[in-house]
Amino acid sequence: MFLSRSSSRTYLRLSILSALGLLAANTAMAVTPETTSIDNGEMPQVELDKIVVTATRTPTKTSNVIAQTRVIDKEELQRYQGQTALDVIKNQPGFNYKQNGGLGTVGSFYARGYDSKQILVLIDGIRYSSISTGEPALSLLPADQIDRIEILYGASGSSIYGADAMGGVIQIFTKGSNIEQSQLSVTVGAGSHDQFLYGATAQFINDQGTSLSISASHNETDGINATFPTHPWGIHNLDEDGFKSDNYSLHLSQKINPDLKVGVSGLYSESTTDFDSGKTTGKDFTQSEQKNGAAQAFIDWNYSPTSSVKLSYGHSIDESQTTATTYTSFYDTTQKQVSLVGSHSVATDKLLYGIEHLKQEIDTSAYPEADNREVTSGFLGYMLSRGKIDAQANVRHDDYSEYDSETTYNLGAAYRLTPDLRVGVNYARGYRVPTFNDLFDWGGDPNLKPETSDNYEAFVEYDTLLQSTRLTGYRNKVEDMIASDANYQRKNYAEAKIEGITLTNDWFFNNYLFGLSYDYQEAKDDSGKDNDGNYLPTRPKYKGIVYVGYQLSDLDIRAEYQYVDDYYSNIENTSKIDNYNIVNISGNYQLSSNLSMSARLNNVFNEKYLTEPGYNTDGTNFLTSLTYTWK
Repeated sequence: MFLSRSSSRTYLRLSILSALGLLAANTAMAVTPETTSIDNGEMPQVELDKIVVTATRTPTKTSNVIAQTRVIDKEELQRYQGQTALDVIKNQPGFNYKQNGGLGTVGSFYARGYDSKQILVLIDGIRYSSISTGEPALSLLPADQIDRIEILYGASGSSIYGADAMGGVIQIFTKGSNIEQSQLSVTVGAGSHDQFLYGATAQFINDQGTSLSISASHNETDGINATFPTHPWGIHNLDEDGFKSDNYSLHLSQKINPDLKVGVSGLYSESTTDFDSGKTTGKDFTQSEQKNGAAQAFIDWNYSPTSSVKLSYGHSIDESQTTATTYTSFYDTTQKQVSLVGSHSVATDKLLYGIEHLKQEIDTSAYPEADNREVTSGFLGYMLSRGKIDAQANVRHDDYSEYDSETTYNLGAAYRLTPDLRVGVNYARGYRVPTFNDLFDWGGDPNLKPETSDNYEAFVEYDTLLQSTRLTGYRNKVEDMIASDANYQRKNYAEAKIEGITLTNDWFFNNYLFGLSYDYQEAKDDSGKDNDGNYLPTRPKYKGIVYVGYQLSDLDIRAEYQYVDDYYSNIENTSKIDNYNIVNISGNYQLSSNLSMSARLNNVFNEKYLTEPGYNTDGTNFLTSLTYTWK
């Protein structure tokens, strides 16, 4: 069932193009909207029982979930027109980031002391990352092709998704996964640095059980000068470093009968990013051409009122080819995943089970000796919600072709003291397998072992019709952490201890919204070696966000202030990044029944700041777009 590497891009393109004929054949058919929307009210409100999938691998009310979760819906994503999934994630509670320049450049993110190699990213349930670096390229995924994003904080995802989820799980759902009515929309936008955005989306739904969404967009900008003269590698160049991308998404499903549904979905992006590779006279023409995305085909069978099973095949790619004056390089990585996941409910209890097979393939000029690897997995979970008690237990076993097998598990429980007040605790065991760069790149070691972690979490949450508040404390211990020694050789010699708290508070009152989030964390080396007691790189001790907003049925405007504390960019704690303050304003306005406008003004006060030594960040910048919709 696995595809050859040469057919990776073809698979993604054909998944999208295959639905065009169906759209043409069905445009004359009657329209009946489905009732699968998570947020279907015209007026904004605090919804205590949103549905989240990622936290348990099955639709579950957020009020019954143990681990901390966050749902970024399509209304919030409208504020990120022309931006990327990384721009969305870096503004969420508990996250920090660094980036090597402007739009589309390499970026890493961090949550609860873990970096992006230790945070699993899924697209419609399919693993998405570069298996060479281990970094998911969120800076290349366009926000306008995404329906919603779910975030699961902490390591409880390890016991249901496997490796690389020590710091959490981010799941991206492609645009069109939640269609309410048939429509066609066109969007055009313009912004600073000669940024231009245009795209179109066609969505169709009927009473024969067909649901189809096809979307395409183009985003292009001249960009900013990515590097400073003080860059530690001496690669500064004065030119602007641009970015352009062509993006496509598809979601097609068909109900065969009331109990059986089949479908395909996909998200695909082709992009080109300019960057600096050395001092040159005139423009530096170094470019990286990237192809990224994921696609799946699935069969979903509800064979009884209380039982269901889903069979899916998924295929993701992360490819890049860099061309510079003095060198060329390429990385071609694919992940192919087959999974069978079932659930069975008894009253308020639910049993979850599944088996998976994952094959990871790599072809690169950096280390052609690297071999492919496979993992076969099985997992079992149990959830209950009885009166005042919610509980969840999961166990998973992964058998890697290149490593010993690994078993992870998760135990969590919560107790409702009053109808509005709940307290809970959670424990999870997590692990991360070495990336191919860890094993074979310069400084790599083919004998590296997986990292492992023990993660403890406790929380208090208070929810009413007007507000939602949660205070979460966590303590994590990481062993066999992969880090470079004094000779830049990667070894399993480091250990880390991570402790912190996260406070989130959201209010809605008479169309006004306001809220805040506060993060305190100490992520330190605990190895007993040279850097013992030092802070881990790019983990600020404090981060805070405050926002205010106003919402009507045709208006949504929001201003947010974000503070990021000092942090170190190296484990020796000799290179410090100064704290910074950012103010952003965004809004959406329904000009008429068919025409809407979105606008975003970032870094209103033109704050000069760094996220990584030697790399520039953008000053005040904006994007405005118009969308016309035929319904």
